[in-house]
Amino acid sequence: MDLTVGPNQFFWSADRWTGFYDELASSPVDRVVLGELVCSKRLPFYQDRIPEAIATLIEAGKDVALTSLALVTLKRERKQTSELAEMGVEVEINDLTALPHLPEGSKFSVGPLVNVYNEGTLAWLASKGATRICLPPELPLASVETIATVGADLGVSIEVWGHGRLPLAISGRCYHARLHKRTKDNCQFACEDDPDGLDVRTMEGQPFLAMNGVQTLSDTYGCAAYQIDALTQAGVSALRLSPQSKGFTDLCDLYRQLLDGKVNGAHVAGAIVGIDDNIRLSDGFLTGDRGVEWSGNQPLTTPQV
Repeated sequence: MDLTVGPNQFFWSADRWTGFYDELASSPVDRVVLGELVCSKRLPFYQDRIPEAIATLIEAGKDVALTSLALVTLKRERKQTSELAEMGVEVEINDLTALPHLPEGSKFSVGPLVNVYNEGTLAWLASKGATRICLPPELPLASVETIATVGADLGVSIEVWGHGRLPLAISGRCYHARLHKRTKDNCQFACEDDPDGLDVRTMEGQPFLAMNGVQTLSDTYGCAAYQIDALTQAGVSALRLSPQSKGFTDLCDLYRQLLDGKVNGAHVAGAIVGIDDNIRLSDGFLTGDRGVEWSGNQPLTTPQV
């Protein structure tokens, strides 16, 4: 099973962004998707560094793709989307409005923000040129297996969310700006203060969600560490890791060791929490329980003799 690094969902400084991809070049991942997924206002801060990052990653032997925005609403955003194909690498669409901007007959991949919930949608995307699909993280294992089986018949690789705060929603409004009593057009990039998203709690003080500008994320970090065998049996060909600000290259090493059978899921989960003890893990969507549930909290069963 391959390892894919998805696009950074957060707003980091240009130097931090560049340093992240420089480090990623020497990490044991197979594929990297980069670019702006969440808010087009962030893009000018690092846009001129994207070509060099692409060159560095390709030289290191990585498969590289550029993401489209998750929500295209403005004329300049449509122009940015149309220019993605000119960069000379594969485009990952995270909004179906990106499709008309791709050259006719070109191959592309599909990100987890496109609702590929069934075989029909997969077949339609394949007919348009999709060769890889990262499924939405809320799908249970049974659905993953069904879609992966059809994907194999159609020559479409199926990828599953392996690590990171789960993308739940994109809005036309900016929560970060509103929190600071600013308009979206005058947000002053408040989201930069929260490099892994802003924790949101209920009125009772319980962890609930995370906000990232116009994006809503899960409070917990989705983690497929306990589900690798099941995903492999289901026909999944790649695991997606979503960038975080702390210890990400170490995290890539952990998942590589897990996929290579050198460590188990419990070791990986413990090491992830060791990187940042504020991280809470979940895999409930895969197991079919509540999304927030975590297999690591389940008591170990005694084998029957």
